[in-house]
Amino acid sequence: MRKITFIIIVIIFGYIGWEIIYLSSAPTSKYYCPTWSILKEEPISLTDAAYPQHDFKIINDASCLNKTRVYDIIKVNSINDIRNALKLAKKKKLHVSISGIRHSMGGQAFFKDAIVLDMTGFSNILSLDEKQKILTVQSGATWHDIQIFLNSKNLAIKTMQSTDIFTVGGSLSVNAHGMDHNVGSIAPTVKSFTIMLSDETIKKVTPENNPKLFNLVIGGYGLFGIILKVELEVTDNVMYKQEIKRMNYKQFPEYFDKIMKDKTYGLFYAHISTSPITFFQDIITYEYKKIENYEDPFPELRRISLIKTKRLLLNLSKIRWYAQIIKWVAEKYIDPFITQVFKKSEVSRNEIMHDSVKYLENITTYDTDILHEYFIPRDKIEECITKMGRLLKDKKAIVLNASIRVVHKESIFLNYAPQDMFALVLYLNQRVNPQELKNM
Repeated sequence: MRKITFIIIVIIFGYIGWEIIYLSSAPTSKYYCPTWSILKEEPISLTDAAYPQHDFKIINDASCLNKTRVYDIIKVNSINDIRNALKLAKKKKLHVSISGIRHSMGGQAFFKDAIVLDMTGFSNILSLDEKQKILTVQSGATWHDIQIFLNSKNLAIKTMQSTDIFTVGGSLSVNAHGMDHNVGSIAPTVKSFTIMLSDETIKKVTPENNPKLFNLVIGGYGLFGIILKVELEVTDNVMYKQEIKRMNYKQFPEYFDKIMKDKTYGLFYAHISTSPITFFQDIITYEYKKIENYEDPFPELRRISLIKTKRLLLNLSKIRWYAQIIKWVAEKYIDPFITQVFKKSEVSRNEIMHDSVKYLENITTYDTDILHEYFIPRDKIEECITKMGRLLKDKKAIVLNASIRVVHKESIFLNYAPQDMFALVLYLNQRVNPQELKNM
């Protein structure tokens, strides 16, 4: 009996140890995707009768749900690389698509049998006018590299996604937004951009000299040309005092109105509870007030710590209900306590946005993470949270994170904000099979 008990204990602890290692492990490559296939189709063929001597390639996006055959993936390092790609496309009568980090889910960064321009090598920081606070970069530059560059100049980005892995060209193409509730989306910070059109002509576009093309390209997903370089308005790097508040979601609209009227707040966003106990009921707000007359040197940008632990807890939350509770308790109580005890509430603007989300990367083979974003008129946010919480609960959706961001009225052509809006961002997990795709 003892021997059987011992064997059972060894098996249990062995399984727990294996699960910890598996769920905390990082992928082996930048564009890692599992080998599973969820579509009832024949495997993608790398041959085409029209191009018998050509080796086609396979591309996917961050969801790993959009495996697509493409004619070629061309790494762009210069303008000549782009010109040559356009010439080849015309000769072969192929489409051209443009990709950065490929996090625009749904396959927007590529097209079947197209030539894909990989812009991540076209990434130089070209100039900085410190007096006018204008930064010029190539479109493949990442916010991560820009932050490091600006931090040494005591400057910071006005707005970007809440994580820094994305390219500037990609952010313009989706008209991204982030934590700055005063600025909203990236469009107001763009002084100009230079674009190559399909006939290889190059134009410098500003909101004044060509408002139509400006409003088509920003938020236009690369449909109107290839962005070469961008002039961005940057701002001073400042130190903030972080404040964390907890409330019921019905209190949020009135509370937000007070935040918008108080110009001492530099950054603001909120998280909605994903714990099974308080699902879509509790809200945590993250508020950052400028510290006046800060005289100490700005701290260097640090790497995010405890990546394996965060990855483990996040992945465990996908398969164990209690992990969702632990995750929310940690965010609601433990993180604020640690911040207070270790006096980490003073943080620079650059530091807050300096997150490359390594903990979101994993090697799980049975699921995928999906980002949804819904734009809600501000007077409808309470109603939306009520109904969406009910819907997600009924569908047993695995919600890893739900956040509220702020966007303002826009004039771009593909407009998600015809009036002042909230952005409700859902980070969801799903199993990869036809039924779960249908549920999603």
